Amino acid sequence: MSALAGDHAASPVRVLVADDDADIRDLVEFKLTQAGYAVEAVADGIGAWEAFAANPPQLAVLDVMMPGLSGIDVLRKIRESEFASVPVLLLSAKSRDSDVDTGFEVGADDYVIKPFSPRELLHRVNSMLARAR
Repeated sequence: MSALAGDHAASPVRVLVADDDADIRDLVEFKLTQAGYAVEAVADGIGAWEAFAANPPQLAVLDVMMPGLSGIDVLRKIRESEFASVPVLLLSAKSRDSDVDTGFEVGADDYVIKPFSPRELLHRVNSMLARAR
């Protein structure tokens, strides 16, 4: 086994989760932690951007509608940063085509509409990370 593989096994993939709904945030954090990811969960967009800037994760899951900075605002900041290639999944109760289109236009890699299946969310996170490798 190479040293690199050993290093990777020692550090789980880090995922940033931002949602102002504590129940959804806890559910996503639980499901991803259960799957072996190291999750940093925050309650709003400002917290999401500060956490991202301080220690960029391998993937971010952002709620679209949050106080302070929206998930779209945070996504724009990520895409303008030196870590612009970090995959971002947007979570939203906004299901109109125009809302989904806006998410992708700003640079989302995936868009999941609430309510969602935690299992489906996990599959999408897994596939986004597989594509990013």
